[in-house]
Amino acid sequence: MKTPLDSILDYHQRTKHHFQKYAAGPDFLDWDSQPDPFRIFTGSAQLELPLLGTQAQSLFQDLFTPGGVAIQKLTLPNIAALLELSFGLSAWKQYDNTRWALRCNPSSGNLHPTEAYLVIQGCNEISDGVHHYMSRDHLLEQRCRFASAKPVFPADSFLIGLSSIHIRESWKYGERAFRYCQHDAGHAIAALRYAAATLGWRLHVLDTWSDADIGAILGLDRDADFVSAERECPDLMLLVTASSGGETPFTFTADGPLKAAQNCDWQGNANILSPEKPILWPVIEQVSLACIKPRSQQSFLHPPSIPTPLGTDCNLSAVEIIKQRRSAQKFDGNTLISAPVFYRILDMTLPRADIAPWDAIGWEPRIHLFLFVHRVEGLVPGLYIFLRNNYVEEQMRAELSAEFEWLPVAGCPEHFSLFLLMEADMQKAARTLSCHQNIASHGAFSLGMLAEYQANLFLNPWVYRQLFWEAGMLGQVLYLEAEAANVRGTGIGCYFDDEVHDLLGIKSQVFQSMYHFTIGGAISDNRLQTLAAYEHLSRKV
Repeated sequence: MKTPLDSILDYHQRTKHHFQKYAAGPDFLDWDSQPDPFRIFTGSAQLELPLLGTQAQSLFQDLFTPGGVAIQKLTLPNIAALLELSFGLSAWKQYDNTRWALRCNPSSGNLHPTEAYLVIQGCNEISDGVHHYMSRDHLLEQRCRFASAKPVFPADSFLIGLSSIHIRESWKYGERAFRYCQHDAGHAIAALRYAAATLGWRLHVLDTWSDADIGAILGLDRDADFVSAERECPDLMLLVTASSGGETPFTFTADGPLKAAQNCDWQGNANILSPEKPILWPVIEQVSLACIKPRSQQSFLHPPSIPTPLGTDCNLSAVEIIKQRRSAQKFDGNTLISAPVFYRILDMTLPRADIAPWDAIGWEPRIHLFLFVHRVEGLVPGLYIFLRNNYVEEQMRAELSAEFEWLPVAGCPEHFSLFLLMEADMQKAARTLSCHQNIASHGAFSLGMLAEYQANLFLNPWVYRQLFWEAGMLGQVLYLEAEAANVRGTGIGCYFDDEVHDLLGIKSQVFQSMYHFTIGGAISDNRLQTLAAYEHLSRKV
């Protein structure tokens, strides 16, 4: 009988794309069976949330200075702002008669498998209990009301829970969809952390909690509420704190919220997302079961002492940057970026104490970046590597090709572990390895994410999900930093896994690829109409 680790290793191997064969997926897109991108709980009490107004807003650069944004009170408008800037709609797009929504949190294929829940107590304008956030209408659906007023949260705190609906991704991407759902959860963590930073709030993943804890608190284990509807898998729980002090997330357990959720009246039934059922991919259910997380010991991140983040010339507000984020569809193939912009983007992938988004997680960096530099002023085109922790260099040198030069990059910040592996025109390689997509070669640079894979999975198999979360968080950093640099980025989930490893000379499973990304000057499609995010709502800002 397979162990969870065996199932995860097998899943990762079978869902790799190769030159000769792509991972198993649908032969064509059956539009009649596409799942609804919006979950609704019919029969639940609804609370309309206010939209962000035009009041003065903090600059994007203020988010990265401890104390740079004043701490806002725990109120309905501020909670609404948190949800709007993380899970809310940023625009509607229209091409001819086809119309679709864009959201502040990125998603593979814009399919949005991630659902968000608010668990709150003691906010005068919101009923105590569990609420589902419905992004289409920017409202809360109350799933349960706590029977007791006994406090179960630290002062000035509440919870945000995340879940995944795997079928939303598998409808398009088949067996590889589980990977993309985890990417999206990582994007959501970072999106929430940035949104919390605009309010001066703290946010932390409660990584000791089990999936069973999270599912019970959010009501995801309630069969009666999902009779014919597609189920949601619990992903993670986050503690949001609207004060500078109070209890740390490391001492907050699931016991209080669990008891409160078990002693309340639940309401609402989940809608069926796809009456015409899409193809099912059993391996996704298998790997999901193998990745179930039990309660665990707390992990602690001890960021190295490095300088404050490099500066940015961006003078836009944080809200503007978050809401204007888009996934580029084409790059011009000409735009150069300066070395300071390039270094700023890389610098923001490094963890620092009390700096968004990396203070949201409690584990050391496990993912490193190999870079195809095409057009960065002051850097020769070539293959580079950027290490995000201090202990991996020796092992990385041993695993990668012996032909690489490992030349320190002159002029880069002193705290960087940035090396030139090989000087060469890497445009063809970048395009080919990213499933022959021109966007990987037409940007100023593209990159792949290389995870410390084997050692982490052998220790705790469920860390497989966390590796993708970290990759998704990196993606969100890159998206927003690209916007701040007045260029654009896009994640690339399609790449040839083992062929990437061949380029790097990796022969074992010590390191594995997790995600690709590219940044450059975007070409807009003037045929697309951009419409207001919540134009369908009758209420005004």
